[in-house]
Amino acid sequence: MTFKRLLLFVFGLSGLAALIGLYVVPDPPEPVATLSQKWERSTHAAAGSEAFTYWDENDPPLIPVECAKCHSTYGYRDFLGEDGTAARVVDQPAETGTTVYCIACHNPSAHAMTRVGFPSGAEIKGLESEAVCMQCHQGLRATGDVEEAITGLDDDAVSGDLSFINVHYYIAAATWLGTEAQGGYEYPGRSYVGRFEHVPDLQACVECHDPHSQAVESQACSPCHVAVAGPADLRSIRTGDEDYDGDGNADEGLSGEIKTMQEKVYQAMQAYASQVVGTPLLYTDRFPYFFADTNANGQADSDEVNPGNSYPAWTPRLLRAGYNYHFSLQDRGNYAHNGRYVLQLLYDSLDDLGGQVSVDVEGALRPASQ
Repeated sequence: MTFKRLLLFVFGLSGLAALIGLYVVPDPPEPVATLSQKWERSTHAAAGSEAFTYWDENDPPLIPVECAKCHSTYGYRDFLGEDGTAARVVDQPAETGTTVYCIACHNPSAHAMTRVGFPSGAEIKGLESEAVCMQCHQGLRATGDVEEAITGLDDDAVSGDLSFINVHYYIAAATWLGTEAQGGYEYPGRSYVGRFEHVPDLQACVECHDPHSQAVESQACSPCHVAVAGPADLRSIRTGDEDYDGDGNADEGLSGEIKTMQEKVYQAMQAYASQVVGTPLLYTDRFPYFFADTNANGQADSDEVNPGNSYPAWTPRLLRAGYNYHFSLQDRGNYAHNGRYVLQLLYDSLDDLGGQVSVDVEGALRPASQ
């Protein structure tokens, strides 16, 4: 008697169906050729991008220790200890010429990783495959860096010791973890949400993003977020009926709530820079991001957007808001990763600036921390 016949005999058809239902049959693995094609279309494979070519003109062409982990396969393997050196530290500059190759993430050390340290000093434990992603998508700065810079200074006095503090780029892990990582500037005396706990099967990076193409698996959202028919609809996602930005629209996606609050914070920063500091300010998506508005027209003109015109008149109050404003812009998926944390940072920044200039907070709502 075959095994299948034996099961039918013992359990009957209904019993067999119930037994089979106890097991999850995994999807067959994708062919290597398919995975390679996905990777080739991802930013991890963008060999000509600035993320991988910025240091090509160095003499010799090496990526510095502080950058190598996330901007080369050599540096990441050095960090893991896969090159035979100590683990969890980059020992030497890395050669240019690589992107994020397969062997950066597919090796015994990466597969065994369960904990990740953050710039705040926090160490997040009990992680699985998302740990590999979180090593680089965490930013380089945290609350403590801003606090250290402004300690002992008058909130509204310009200090030559201050300059913009850049959290760096693609900081999804810092957003997702909220106050567990303290990636944003958290104002003293305020409480902040921790990691965004999504549904059980959609918690980790690779459960929402294809790990090779990096694309969002939008079909996983549609069972609950019925408006999501494809990637273009992701920004329509919201999780409640609160009107956080106070614009009277409680139907827009959480992305829209964040965008309006960003606009309000930027307007308040410009008002503060002009009226309190006396040096008008501009922001644009180009390093070093904040520039002096030399003609005071409120627009980022081409002759103003250059490193030689970086904003020179920081006060502690302006630096706090500037850090959070930039933080909110460096994670394009912040509304999905942890929108409440981002909204808290923006609300508190606006509230802080409101002590010195008129700000538009009517109707705005700070998300609860519980």
